[in-house]
Amino acid sequence: MKTIRLLSVAGALAATSWLASAAHAAQPLLTPAELATAQQASPAPVVIDIREPKLYAQGHIPGALNAPYGKWRGPATNPGELPDTAKLTALVQSLGLTPASHAVVVSTGADATDFGAMARVYWSLKVLGLKELSIVNGGMKSWVAGGKPVSTEVPQVAASSYQPTLDESLIATRDQVRQHVDLSNAALVDSRPDAFYKGETRAPAAKLSGTLPGAQQLDFNQWFVKGTAQFVDRDTARQIAQKITRQDGQDTVAFCNTGHWAATDWFGLSEMAGLPHVKLYAGSMVDWTQQPDAPAMQNQPGRAQSLAYDAQQWWQRKFK
Repeated sequence: MKTIRLLSVAGALAATSWLASAAHAAQPLLTPAELATAQQASPAPVVIDIREPKLYAQGHIPGALNAPYGKWRGPATNPGELPDTAKLTALVQSLGLTPASHAVVVSTGADATDFGAMARVYWSLKVLGLKELSIVNGGMKSWVAGGKPVSTEVPQVAASSYQPTLDESLIATRDQVRQHVDLSNAALVDSRPDAFYKGETRAPAAKLSGTLPGAQQLDFNQWFVKGTAQFVDRDTARQIAQKITRQDGQDTVAFCNTGHWAATDWFGLSEMAGLPHVKLYAGSMVDWTQQPDAPAMQNQPGRAQSLAYDAQQWWQRKFK
């Protein structure tokens, strides 16, 4: 079967898709100036500030509602897991969200990792059925640097009765990923930096080092203008997407340690480059390596190296 660059087929589809949807779909990225203009419209976007309450209280975008990132994450054993649907439903209802809402996500804008929090919440909202979604490029850092107003007033919003139905086309489950590994029938994209991909280190909750067999690496840091936390423009995103290969019609599955960095790859490939069939493996490597019969990993270090790493981690936890 012929292997092609992602953009060779998907690029044309993406261009058509963007033209067809431009009249009614929100831009995935908004500059502070674009958001400020959008806030003058009726209805105004619902700005969701995912920073900790203390930072939110010190000053936020006028009208923004606070829903800290932790509320969008899973249990301590693996925060990457998608929270219970009832919990997420209560959260979006408390924000007054409905399918008609244009939800805009903002965080600190401190660095590339912080962008992953915004991308993960954006993905979660899309999984919950919302379509009009945006991220403030550069977060609060860019908003303040642009001279935009900041408020300490906490707005009140009426809860909605929205009952989400999960869009499973955006989700890659462990069983699905295992099938992809067994059949080599998807582009598995490791969003982590070199040390993780090469098996030189691992997340504390992960049981094994290395990456999924056959995985391609697309370090999430590549999506940002060098030296900044500003996400690249659409043309540059399409160029970055060309680094991944897959066969015609296959899914692309982004993963990392706990579905945080991978949310940035998902956002770049799906929302900015416009590629179809891009999914996020939310539980990622922590979920994968915690299964009792996890298949052999690629780039997995030898037993001696693994034992040395475990001993180092134990020592750091005990004596830090």
